[in-house]
Amino acid sequence: MTDATTTRPALIDHLVYAVPDLDTGIAAVQEQIGATLSPGGHHQRWGTRNALLGLGAGCYLEVIGPDPDVPSRTGEPRPFGIDDLTRPRLATWCAAPPDLEAGIQAVRDVGYDPGQPLEMSRRTPGGSLLVWRLAMSDDPLPGGGILPFLIDGGTTPHPSQSAPSAVTLARLSAEHPDLPTIRPVLEALGVDLHVVHGPVPTLVAVLDTPVGRVELR
Repeated sequence: MTDATTTRPALIDHLVYAVPDLDTGIAAVQEQIGATLSPGGHHQRWGTRNALLGLGAGCYLEVIGPDPDVPSRTGEPRPFGIDDLTRPRLATWCAAPPDLEAGIQAVRDVGYDPGQPLEMSRRTPGGSLLVWRLAMSDDPLPGGGILPFLIDGGTTPHPSQSAPSAVTLARLSAEHPDLPTIRPVLEALGVDLHVVHGPVPTLVAVLDTPVGRVELR
């Protein structure tokens, strides 16, 4: 692992900021960062809705919450612990390995099961259909959210291309009470995330914004 000057993992696709109420969460984030998020879309499979903010270098911030108008198609709990949230939090992040199947096998080889790939889609406010594949653990927040879920974005445009981009990600780091269980998985993925010992699993994103540096956790 690298020292505290690490800026970001090379494979980062996006950060997931989960909120119990999307409209309230969007307003709070916009006030904090001094920038506007763009509407994302509805996830019919999960019963969620999101809003997006580009963070530079092909990654973005996803603010996601329950969609009261779209119940989960599967009847299962919403992802990222959204149903149990009492306050917004930087819940987890998504890594984009060069080869999704190879990435899945690499972490299985060190004892972590990221789940089978499943196909996801959402329609943008402009009507375009985005399709991608995700590998997600049965645990809604593996490693307390420090271990990423995995994505293959396919051939549809990456969300960072159309999201507002007045903000950049300066640094992503993490804290976790059990480093020996976390580091082998990150290393198997080739992820250089700076993780230090801490009492509670915590992701920390430092953003350069129009109002100065802002920390999300």
